[in-house]
Amino acid sequence: MSGRRRGQGPALGFAEVVGPSMVPTLVHGDRLLVRYGVPLRTGDVAVMRHPLQQDLLIVKRLAGWRPGGWWVLGDSELAEGTDSRAFGPVPEELVLGRVAARYRGMRPGLQRSPGAVLAWLASAVRPVSAAPTSRRLRAR
Repeated sequence: MSGRRRGQGPALGFAEVVGPSMVPTLVHGDRLLVRYGVPLRTGDVAVMRHPLQQDLLIVKRLAGWRPGGWWVLGDSELAEGTDSRAFGPVPEELVLGRVAARYRGMRPGLQRSPGAVLAWLASAVRPVSAAPTSRRLRAR
């Protein structure tokens, strides 16, 4: 993963989702287009280093700023042990970039008729909303 270089615009990179913590926004196996070096705001889905295991990258929604860094949450209720409720705020320097879009590959066994392929194409690439779409984030 690359960061921003002096005199150039934001860098782009790719990541892959592993696990269910961001369902329904992101699902296991989704591929992400990530913009590094861009301003972040509450509601963004971001890629960051895990604060307790910094060689591990995680994807979470930025729920707000707290003393010590960003409070991050997974969109799924199953995310309870994998977000700031388990490890506290994430220092700003560990938040690497904002997720701009997700791409879902064709699932194994998917019908390959022209209609099925067109339906897959229509849903395969989507921007990832910066709005707080998580019910848990809205109820915060």
